[in-house]
Amino acid sequence: MAGTFSQIYIQIVFAVEHRESLIHSSWEEELYKYITGIIRNKGQKMLAINGMPDHTHVFIGMKPSCCLSDLVREVKKSSNDFIKEKKFSKFKFNWQEGYGAFSYSHSQIDTVVKYIQNQKQHHKKQTFQEEYLDFLKKFEIEFKNEYLFKWIE
Repeated sequence: MAGTFSQIYIQIVFAVEHRESLIHSSWEEELYKYITGIIRNKGQKMLAINGMPDHTHVFIGMKPSCCLSDLVREVKKSSNDFIKEKKFSKFKFNWQEGYGAFSYSHSQIDTVVKYIQNQKQHHKKQTFQEEYLDFLKKFEIEFKNEYLFKWIE
């Protein structure tokens, strides 16, 4: 009997609604652990997770049976509920609609993991908007500005 063999590595990037800086350092680790649990419970492999107060990067090893849009929807919905239940934020918290998903080869895993682990240092040099536009250009993804995240100017 033939089996299914695959290597699918995806970096997912999503933002807080209105790009507000609501993810506080005092609870971000607990949020990341919760999101990791969702990813694992859905049968996927968490490779790295980190972010900034206004956005999150998740890097996973994905099985071909997984529907990425369903996974991201579940991560955002469940983590949003988790944040509200734990009363982590004094302000109304929601994830913004949409997300970015970028694929990598096996040889790029270490580089992407290090990139995600170093988000705090990286964003001392580059804004989230610059980072996200760089991803879209690097991966040659066509886009219209009106469909990008709502940026705070």
